[in-house]
Amino acid sequence: MKLSGDRVFALIVAILVVGGAAIFLSAALGLLAREGSSIGRLAITQLVLGLIPGVMALIAIRFSPPEWIMKAVIPFYLFALVLTAVVFIPGVGVHAGGATRWIDIGPVTVQPAEFLKPAVILMLALFLAQAKDKIKDFKHGLIPFGLIVGVPSLLLLAQPNTSTTMIIGLSAAALYFLAGAKMRDFAILAIMTIVVLGALVATRPYLMSRVATFIHPENDGLGSGYQIQQSLIALGSGQLLGRGFGQSAQKYNYLPEPVGDSVFAVYGEEFGFIGTVFLVLLFLAFATRGFAIAAQAGTAFGAYAATGLTLLITLSAFMNIGAMLGIMPLTGLPLPFVSHGGTALLATLASVGIIFNVAAHRTKRKI
Repeated sequence: MKLSGDRVFALIVAILVVGGAAIFLSAALGLLAREGSSIGRLAITQLVLGLIPGVMALIAIRFSPPEWIMKAVIPFYLFALVLTAVVFIPGVGVHAGGATRWIDIGPVTVQPAEFLKPAVILMLALFLAQAKDKIKDFKHGLIPFGLIVGVPSLLLLAQPNTSTTMIIGLSAAALYFLAGAKMRDFAILAIMTIVVLGALVATRPYLMSRVATFIHPENDGLGSGYQIQQSLIALGSGQLLGRGFGQSAQKYNYLPEPVGDSVFAVYGEEFGFIGTVFLVLLFLAFATRGFAIAAQAGTAFGAYAATGLTLLITLSAFMNIGAMLGIMPLTGLPLPFVSHGGTALLATLASVGIIFNVAAHRTKRKI
């Protein structure tokens, strides 16, 4: 029996969610061994704060009228902005690893940037759908676009959270291009981006250090190049078929952040080259189906929203994978559906719910 487009997409998402949970649990064994962390606590945190509310949000959004989603965009955008700004309040924001990105709410730690990513994309989708041909006008096109994307970007850069800013910027630029913006406006955006990047590199030496480490990771194998070196060792140890589920050696005492941005390396060691190719193809299939759904959306808002959210998820995935393979600088971005982080998993599943909603209300022509 041939599966319809949204059933194929549902199958892809199900494999990513279930497989991601299994990979996460295996990687968590590394923290249990070297830090004495409770794997039960890690699993429950991911389940209770991420997976369960995420699936509930996915289902609720999938069956919501599209009009409700559109009406919720502006309040959600403002809520995400305020929540992101709250991290700067002394005593509320949590400072760790040289950045202030989290909020402690009782026993729960929330990362507002994970909500801000889909909020910006949805706000931009709403604006582009309503602006239509006015997008080509400087006053009614570029300036509103700059405000919608620029204000959140400034908040993120102040944390600092350069990688999330980059993901939002790339996804937003793609939507702006698809909406028919003039090349003049793109040139202005490019110049502004170059100026901002130059200022960031000049004021934040760690960014240049990351690039230098990417080019020559072997120069400081026990320092800045340690993570990528250990990641490559893990991936190489997996060979063709991998060591087997739960059998990674690098997650014990060697690989930094085995449940975080290094989780792909743990997966590669356990499932080998064949397994890593399968995961890459799975994310490519996710992108293909997401874009196909967007192409046949029933509304302009649905088309922009599905495109932007698909980009957010797949760009994060491939930037994470690229960093672990040593073909991109380290960014600290999590691997969607897999890495530890209840906020990220909740936001990702809610975003997938919107794509499902768009699929349910697409044009009658089958994907």
